[in-house]
This record gives sequence, C-alpha cells and structure tokens, in this order.
Amino acid sequence: MAIILRLDRVMADRKISLNELAQKVGIANVNLSNIKTGKVSAIRFSTLNAICDVLDCQPGDILEFQREEKKI
Repeated sequence: MAIILRLDRVMADRKISLNELAQKVGIANVNLSNIKTGKVSAIRFSTLNAICDVLDCQPGDILEFQREEKKI
C-alpha cells in the first residue's frame, strides 16, 4: 500500500499512550491499535480530525505517501 501510517511516531513525540489517545478520541483501543499498526484500509475523516485535534498535529504528520515501484 502506498499510504503509510505514522501515528506511532506522533504518539511517541507527544508522549501519549494508546489507551489515553483512544479515550480522548472516543474510539475503541482495538480500532486505534489497528490504525497505529497500519492494519486498516480506510479511516473516517471524523476519526482523523479527532486524532489530529488531540495530538495537535496535521493529517500529513500521520499519513505519508510512498510511491510503489512499478514492476516491469
């Protein structure tokens, strides 16, 4: 997948735990854990908005685009 989730890095920079962020965002720990580890194929804008609000960051701090190499 070309979109890489960097939530773990932002959480570490902000020194916030998974449990604390999940509580403040209002989603289940397991759902936030799936986002953190990149085991999701989609994320709601409302969830991304809440995460960015709590972490005081921009979506680009959490999401990164990496171009996939084309196979010949």
